[in-house]
Amino acid sequence: MDIYRLGDMREKETLLRELGVQSGGISIMSDKMKLYYFYIRDLPTPAINILKQDALSIGADLAVPSGVITCSREYYDCILIGTKKHIKILSHKELAQPFGLKKVAKELELFLKENSYPIEIMGIINANSDSFYSGSRFVDSEAISAIEEMIDSGATIIDIGAVSSRPQAKIVSIDEEMSRIRPICDAISSMKLYEKALFSIDSYTPKVVSYALESGFGLINDITGAADEKIIQLAIKHRAKLSIMHMQGVPQNMQIDPRYDDVVVEVSRFFEQRIERCEELGLERKDIILDVGIGFGKRLEDNINLIKNLHHFKKFGSPILIGASRKSMIDMITPTPIEDRLSGTLAIHLKAIENGASIIRCHDVSEHIQAIEVHKRLS
Repeated sequence: MDIYRLGDMREKETLLRELGVQSGGISIMSDKMKLYYFYIRDLPTPAINILKQDALSIGADLAVPSGVITCSREYYDCILIGTKKHIKILSHKELAQPFGLKKVAKELELFLKENSYPIEIMGIINANSDSFYSGSRFVDSEAISAIEEMIDSGATIIDIGAVSSRPQAKIVSIDEEMSRIRPICDAISSMKLYEKALFSIDSYTPKVVSYALESGFGLINDITGAADEKIIQLAIKHRAKLSIMHMQGVPQNMQIDPRYDDVVVEVSRFFEQRIERCEELGLERKDIILDVGIGFGKRLEDNINLIKNLHHFKKFGSPILIGASRKSMIDMITPTPIEDRLSGTLAIHLKAIENGASIIRCHDVSEHIQAIEVHKRLS
């Protein structure tokens, strides 16, 4: 007889099926094989005591500060720990409880409805001369050649922008942005390249976005999070998808001392508000993509916290996009020039995939395809 400890597994149902477990027992057992952790902020003390007892009664637990039992404060933070089965039971049980536990129950239900999306690679094409990585800058025919190469390498989405959004980037006029993007849009349209991949327009200018959508593009990548509602209306009109990104400030000032009380909570609230507005205007949830905005008004610790806690954003039911390709957070961790940051990029993006990302925006398509295929076999 031999015994060994299993590592972390994503394909738990597959393993149980291969073992020969009866079909009825597979879902039951897989729910017991995954442990969940939920950080709950500012919960009323009576609610914490109720939730603690309910959790213990079913085999789960609630980590609480030492002062909770004496009710020395009105509110506390806590951490709920349990399997998927435990969370299902609690999400039902707490619906009947007072002190805000009904809201906790509804939030837990959202996390249990996680959607799964295939991993896709979004290749980056910058039609400008000042994007932070020179290897992503292309014009006219060069851009088309680069697009075809990315598609051949396995990219299913091509993101094209004509204005740099790096920190302290220069403001570009609408006419200049249009003059840069028009030849590429025209070539994509005439060559019907939109039949080979989904094309994304990296812009928040309605005039530019409209021209791209009319040229066959099917995704709007808006770093302002659709602050201009004309962008949402254009997505609806052209039946396009919309990527909503979080950014504190604007590119010209976003990295001047950004601050958060809790970056995960604040980004989550931003997404709640933007999704609600999109749906009010008529854009369906299935057409919304979420991007936490790595490097956009974020400190190193903010970027790390967002990547570590990407699972949180799966509660919205939308695909999660991550773009950390060659960004300065790599240099902050281990000083490295932009040209040598591919290894750090791959490390971040593979961790992001483990934590729930499904769209990876990158400069190096073939290297990402290889890394992700190997990573899949190891998961």
